[in-house]
Amino acid sequence: MASGRFPGKSADVAINNWTAPSQGRPLCVNGTPWILYLLEECVDNIWEYCSVVIGLISMFCFLLSTIPQVYEAYRNGKVEEAMSFGFLVFLLSGDLTSFAGCYLTSQLPIQVVTVVFYIFTDLILVSQFLYYKIKNSSSRKNPALKWVCFMWCGAGTLALLALPKLIIDNGSHLNTQSPASSKSVEITGYVCGYLASVFYLCSRFPQIHKNFQRQSTEGTSYLLFALAMMGNGTYGLSVIVVLPALKGSKQNFIVKHLAWLIGSLGVLILDCFVTAQFIMYRKNISAKSSVLRHIPEVEPLLSEEEELTVL
Repeated sequence: MASGRFPGKSADVAINNWTAPSQGRPLCVNGTPWILYLLEECVDNIWEYCSVVIGLISMFCFLLSTIPQVYEAYRNGKVEEAMSFGFLVFLLSGDLTSFAGCYLTSQLPIQVVTVVFYIFTDLILVSQFLYYKIKNSSSRKNPALKWVCFMWCGAGTLALLALPKLIIDNGSHLNTQSPASSKSVEITGYVCGYLASVFYLCSRFPQIHKNFQRQSTEGTSYLLFALAMMGNGTYGLSVIVVLPALKGSKQNFIVKHLAWLIGSLGVLILDCFVTAQFIMYRKNISAKSSVLRHIPEVEPLLSEEEELTVL
């Protein structure tokens, strides 16, 4: 199982490249060293190599996707008017269930660290939303609100820094369970994968509705959705590219990755609608900016007329 936003392959791909260890013979024959060291995958052909590289590009896009929105929210200060809280809740729920799937199916350390980073950025977005929601709805300043927000983010950062190590150390006991119990845990992990895909799909609908209701996309960063589109597109491509290298059943491989393919390609289609909204409502933002630019030019003239009247 792969994380909902992290591309990974099941053991079906790499298992044929591994050999039993013997004296003077490497465990992985003709494997790519850096991939073996980083991802613990034995890759010895061009199809699998392209799949891994495209998958890492996908992961990198997802890692960067929320950063532009965090900056836009900080710059604009009115994120509660632009972002849908349902979008943020579903996104966080998708990453949490994806994290549960990573734990139950004993994924690689890099996948655990990555999905924890996703949760961290989700918490920042949610915290920003709540902070500006409370701040902008209050008629008076509340200095304690900023300190509560900083303390919350600090505590969350420390907890999430320690979490991957604890999960990796405590997750090793899952591999020593009986075959029946291990199968049950694996099925639960795949169920979490399907749930994560449903959450990711549901996350776009509240934001699409919010944009349509406002007839504007002001306050949201398009890079959030553009990078997500690149991440989902490259993830789907990384799964498809590896198919020619499979020596086992291609049908079983597709079935095992179906949940994440549905989630990634489905979200990709929905993000195309969001892109259309950014194009459609761009004129509204331009018109509003034009009005704001003219306001400073009008105010001095009015003040001069008032002075002449007084004289």
